[in-house]
Amino acid sequence: MNPQEIPAGAPCWIDLLTSDKARSQEFYAALFGWSYETGDEELYGGYTMAFKDGKSVAGLMASQEDDGGYPDMWSTYLRVDDIDATMTAAKNAGAIPFMEPMEVPEQGKMAMIGDPAGASIGLWEFGGHTGFQAHEEAGAAAWHELHTKDYPAAVAFYRNVFALETSVMSDTPEFRYTNLVEGEQELAGIMDAAEFLPAEVPSSWQIYFQTDDVDATIAKALTLGATIINAAEDSPYGRIAGLSDCTGAMFKLVQPPR
Repeated sequence: MNPQEIPAGAPCWIDLLTSDKARSQEFYAALFGWSYETGDEELYGGYTMAFKDGKSVAGLMASQEDDGGYPDMWSTYLRVDDIDATMTAAKNAGAIPFMEPMEVPEQGKMAMIGDPAGASIGLWEFGGHTGFQAHEEAGAAAWHELHTKDYPAAVAFYRNVFALETSVMSDTPEFRYTNLVEGEQELAGIMDAAEFLPAEVPSSWQIYFQTDDVDATIAKALTLGATIINAAEDSPYGRIAGLSDCTGAMFKLVQPPR
């Protein structure tokens, strides 16, 4: 995927906050065939880049003891052209700033917000780092989906703050789902999760990793310390499943329809 193919407002990067970086690296290397490069400790705090067949797919960073007890979790970042302007627009639209815009030397600018329904989402303004190079291929992220407890507010927030078009995929009491789109390109999904998310589970962005064989990948993941959250099932969009990894970070798998 060329950077030019990632439009503003689209997911452009993912990273993992983990309490055991070495163990997480082993897990994803064994599961997806990732290799790693760790950046300069002083400049980047030991941030590690993951690659699939030489193409960047994700980042990993160790949680700090003073992080305030953040759980191990995957985060999605949306591409923005002007991070300061987007941050202002997001705050005006009801977002909570978790991390104000900061410069990552030679790479770009990042920020983290909580959307009006409480889901955490990252912002990334391109510099030297222009997002993932592998996407929608085996061993890389393939889809990004918001499970939200306030569906109308979430749809309006992402549409307005990121200047995206929306396309309603389903609007029944059982299944409400809107895609964020640019022209014909589907960028991400927003699902009404108010009916099935327990009270203690916040709204969150979910990352689907592509695999050629969901069932084989699940079997492998279980030997590496994963737990099944949602058993594999067939859907119109392929065979999907939900897991938590060896330290408890949740992710999904998708095997595209043949």
